[in-house]
Amino acid sequence: MERRRMDAALLVLLLGHLAAALEVPLDLPQPPTITHQSPKDYIIDPRENIIIHCEAKGKPHPSFSWTRNGTHFNIDEDTNVSMKPHSGTLVVDISGAKAEQYECVYQCTARNKHGTAVSNNIVVRQSRSPLWSKERINPIVVQEGVSLVLPCRPPAGLPPPIIFWMDNNFQRLPQSNRVSQSLNGDLYFSNVLREDSRNDYICYARFPYTQTIQQKQPISLKVLSLDAINDTMAAFYNDTDLFSDDPADERKPTFLVPSGPSSSKTVLRGQVLEMECIAEGLPTPDISWSKVSGELPAKRTYFLHYQRTLRIVNVSESDAGDYRCTARNKLGTVHHNIHVMVKAAPYWISAQPRNLVLAPGENGVLTCRASGTPKPSITWAMNGIPIENSPKDLSRKVEDDTIIFTDVQTGSSAVYQCNVSNPYGYLLSNAFINVLSEPPRVLTPANKVYQVIKNHPALMDCASFGSPIPKITWFKDSRSSTLDGDPYILHDNGTIEIHTAQAHNAGKYTCVARNSLGKEENHILLEVKEPTRILKQPEYKVVQRGRSAVFQCKVKHDPSLVPTMTWLKDDGELPDDERFYVDSDSLTITEVSEIDAGVYTCIMNTTLDHDSASAELTVVEATPTPAVVTEQPDPPTDLELTDQKKRSVQLTWTPGDEHNSPIMKFLIQYEDSLHHRGHWHNLTEVAGTRTTAHLKLSPYAHYTFRVLGLNAVGLSRPSFPSRVYKTEPAAPDENPTGVQGLGTEHDNLVISWKPLTGLQSNGPGLHYRVMWRQKAVNSDWNTASVANTSKFVVSGTPTFVPYELKVQAVNDHGAAPDPAIAHGYSGEDLPVAAPNNVQVMVLNSSLAEVHWDPVPSKFIRGHLKGYKVYYWKERSLHKHNPHHVEKEILTFSGNHSHGKLPGLHPYSLYSFNVRIYNGKGEGPPSPTQEFETPEGVPGAPTSLLVTNTDLDSLTLEWNPPHVRNGRITGYTLKYQPVNNSNELGPVEELALSANETSVTLSNLRHSTRYKFYLNAKTERGAGPTISQETVTIMDEALISQLDVDVGTGVGAMPASPFRNVNSSVGDDGALISWEYWGPEKSVYVEYKLQNSEGEEEWQKELVNGSQNVMLKGLKGGLSYRVRLVAKGHHDQPLHQSQELLVKVPAVASRQVDIATQGWFIGLMCAIALLILILLIICFIQRNKGGKYPVKEKEDAHTDPEFQPMKDDDCTFGEYSDNEDHKPLKGSRTPSNGTVKRGDSDDSLVDYGEGGDGQFNEDGSFIGQYSGKSVSRETAEGHESSEAPSPINAMNSLNSFV
Repeated sequence: MERRRMDAALLVLLLGHLAAALEVPLDLPQPPTITHQSPKDYIIDPRENIIIHCEAKGKPHPSFSWTRNGTHFNIDEDTNVSMKPHSGTLVVDISGAKAEQYECVYQCTARNKHGTAVSNNIVVRQSRSPLWSKERINPIVVQEGVSLVLPCRPPAGLPPPIIFWMDNNFQRLPQSNRVSQSLNGDLYFSNVLREDSRNDYICYARFPYTQTIQQKQPISLKVLSLDAINDTMAAFYNDTDLFSDDPADERKPTFLVPSGPSSSKTVLRGQVLEMECIAEGLPTPDISWSKVSGELPAKRTYFLHYQRTLRIVNVSESDAGDYRCTARNKLGTVHHNIHVMVKAAPYWISAQPRNLVLAPGENGVLTCRASGTPKPSITWAMNGIPIENSPKDLSRKVEDDTIIFTDVQTGSSAVYQCNVSNPYGYLLSNAFINVLSEPPRVLTPANKVYQVIKNHPALMDCASFGSPIPKITWFKDSRSSTLDGDPYILHDNGTIEIHTAQAHNAGKYTCVARNSLGKEENHILLEVKEPTRILKQPEYKVVQRGRSAVFQCKVKHDPSLVPTMTWLKDDGELPDDERFYVDSDSLTITEVSEIDAGVYTCIMNTTLDHDSASAELTVVEATPTPAVVTEQPDPPTDLELTDQKKRSVQLTWTPGDEHNSPIMKFLIQYEDSLHHRGHWHNLTEVAGTRTTAHLKLSPYAHYTFRVLGLNAVGLSRPSFPSRVYKTEPAAPDENPTGVQGLGTEHDNLVISWKPLTGLQSNGPGLHYRVMWRQKAVNSDWNTASVANTSKFVVSGTPTFVPYELKVQAVNDHGAAPDPAIAHGYSGEDLPVAAPNNVQVMVLNSSLAEVHWDPVPSKFIRGHLKGYKVYYWKERSLHKHNPHHVEKEILTFSGNHSHGKLPGLHPYSLYSFNVRIYNGKGEGPPSPTQEFETPEGVPGAPTSLLVTNTDLDSLTLEWNPPHVRNGRITGYTLKYQPVNNSNELGPVEELALSANETSVTLSNLRHSTRYKFYLNAKTERGAGPTISQETVTIMDEALISQLDVDVGTGVGAMPASPFRNVNSSVGDDGALISWEYWGPEKSVYVEYKLQNSEGEEEWQKELVNGSQNVMLKGLKGGLSYRVRLVAKGHHDQPLHQSQELLVKVPAVASRQVDIATQGWFIGLMCAIALLILILLIICFIQRNKGGKYPVKEKEDAHTDPEFQPMKDDDCTFGEYSDNEDHKPLKGSRTPSNGTVKRGDSDDSLVDYGEGGDGQFNEDGSFIGQYSGKSVSRETAEGHESSEAPSPINAMNSLNSFV
């Protein structure tokens, strides 16, 4: 018993190799592996050569041999058989032999020096399609109302033929619940009618392999009524009635097939179960089916041949039991019970055995897990020889369906065959064990570059091979740490995934494959690109015919990617027309016409992504005069429904008046009076050029349709509704979405879903079939039917168990397709165990790391959310610190086994415990433990004050640090002088004892600024410093020197840090200079006018670190008061110098008034005279009339005016220039040289500057040829003035639009 327990434990440890099977590179030694073989039951076409496949790989490449009917097949002795080179595939040439002699059982063997693999037993049989036997079929005459069977009895073929009944015209004979075909091909009549009479009942058999069809001799059937039979027989029997005048009696049903009250049937698992019941009776009986011992599997059950056949696909063991078919009519009911037994050929429970690659000394397992009914037997072979007859191997142990390998050695490589069989079939699988010592190799190409768009997933491969199996680790850039946490996901095959790539994820990655024999690394480059985005999309445009349309499409893309801009029109290529001009970010269409209308799409493609945007172009007539009034279209009329089908209908209509704006599209709406009366919904849209629409509909709805037209103005009013169109109910097409399962209590499971809408129900009686079962347990589905609701509660479930869930929509007409399986969990409960083996490791004075063993999943009882560490400071280890308790919580989400506690106080005692928590809450705490943090560096002293300042001495006083973080061992004081330029002098340093809080410094220099630095120390080190500055008292001689007469002021001034303040005035301004001996760093100059009124503020100019400043912008001839100011901290007084009086001398003006200069006056007079002469010339030229050549007008560059148009030839006045026939810009001249109405012999646009001149369709000219838009109310004629033209006035107005 103990031995079995140890073996079971070893088995569990070794199962990992099953999931880690490797594909061995073909350059390494390996036993053969069969990669392709013919099917077990191999049916061949006798008209073609026989090809029996057998392909294998291995190193060295394997050799092949065959057995036939269990004995060696010598291919060389049969001239009709050959083997393909480097392959085991056999080719049989049947041109010189009959296919029948090769109908045998074949098996292929592939071997090399490392092992032998064998194929399945391949049974070769030729397909057969025999002819129908010759027979004489007499006509059949029957009485109306009786039952009848027309036999087919087709010849046996391989595979069996497909049977169907047709007439002489190759039309299928109609079948119904009264007339139907049985599974064996016979045609059954529950009762015959006179219309069944015909002489061409023909049974056809189609043989699928040879694609041939055989037919039986036609059967003639004549059905006579009683009167006809009596009249016929009376001629022979002296008018004696043989039958009564009554028709055949009505009768209750009886079964034609099967016979008797019960029968039995055996079917194999996974195959199709077909049962049929055909009854006769009058009236025609109806057939129904039920399962006596349970419910029919709804998703796998089909009723064929008008309910006479019950078909269950993909049969499982749960389908075994008793089934009942019932035939009933108004006279009675009859039953037949069918007992179904389900057997099973062997099938794999899990995956079939996998190849093992092991290193010397490693362990492994080959598992052959299969099942069947009856239970199959399992036999093992090694290299094709039964394992009991194979050489003994101490590292190998066979236990039923498992072979355990322990401490394998070189030379143990072999191919093992697992054969699972029972009376209904067999499974044969090859799996090799390959003992290799191979250092790692990375199979992914080196320096492979992966490019990905930002915010998209990134997957980088690191395929590898080695024996032992290599471990894959990933690094990025500096290799500071492995990539094994968020945002990186490491897959079992070595691939690393970044779920959402960002710019900082780009860089060089290194994957390292490592085993005990070495390591190999590979470099991968990841480039994260910016997404392609259209910043300015094309906009909807309405353009007059003949104008230009411009669509903008400005795009932003990653600069390293090569973009390609593509424009489409109505999802197709742009027309091949020079009027379409594509720029880098725009599409221009010149001289648009109606054919240019449509939807234009710009697509920006890169090698990684793309973006697109669309806009519609509508072309309208260019008829500015008379003014066109546009309105929304009239509603469509004459709605008709045609081509009516179960789920579609065709709607036609007549468009309403467009009102001068073309209809762009029609909107079709519907009302469902069955589910949502009074509410109209949008169904579809069609182009404005269409008047029909093919509408897809849902079952079980009462549709009413209406149509609305849309033009540039807006939507029309709705049309009058169509007639009601009712669709027939049907089974639902879809199942509820959003299926999920979770528990609200520890012993329940709440299954919820999003219900179907009324339109989705497809029929009355909508309800839901809710199915659930435990995921880990191989159990049957539990089923419950619930009303039209959105959840179902399963009670009495075990706590937190995974479930598989399905919710299927069902109505009175059937069920929706088999729903997808969703997954959920029953309710959670609080964890019942605390983490074990809790330990703490103090890393430094403010950081500790806590370790624990994860709680086993059976004690979590819910979704593991993470772990929480509760910790609090019990007290400080310093005797002066107060005692306080403040609990803190650190949460570590996920399945962590350690975590760090930051921000701890040094030199303190802490307590902590660890708890696990799930979705329900926290579990019990682990036992509370304590730890101490070591000393840290202290904080800065709380204060530093300067007292008793003298000429050459002062006293410093301070308070100890508030945060000591340990025992204070002393203080360090540093100080140094600071000169006027803020330069620091030499540093003096004093070491002070821990109990000192003041020190007196002597032998200092008078009138000198000093800076002091003080910090405390512990055993851990020195803490941060606190600094202070001060100035020693000034010497009396220096003070007296400062009391001097400055400017005009005389008198004693208070002591000031400023000396030798002077000023000098030059062309650039007033230069102020000084000497400064104070400690303050903020020094600035203030100045203002001497005689300023009121409280005028001083002007300030900052001069930090300087000894002079240039005051600019002072006004000449004025005097200014100037002083220097030094500003310390906010609580220190200002230091000011004595004021200076600075006089700025007046400067003589050098400006000259240009208006008084003689040359300027003369120039202005000449310009005025020239303007006057030009005005006179223009006036004379204008009064001459409009009859002058265009060349003179071009040379004169005068302001041209419009010429009146003649109504007969659309020319300007009498002007004509036949020497110059220039077309309008962008237009094309007809090839015959003629100019149509609306064109000009001479385009005035070519003589202008702007090129904006254009013609209307009626020949009217818009805008002047010079390119300027000038509006005129009148136009002068040839020699006389004409009335104002309303057309010209409108054209002039349009030139401004």
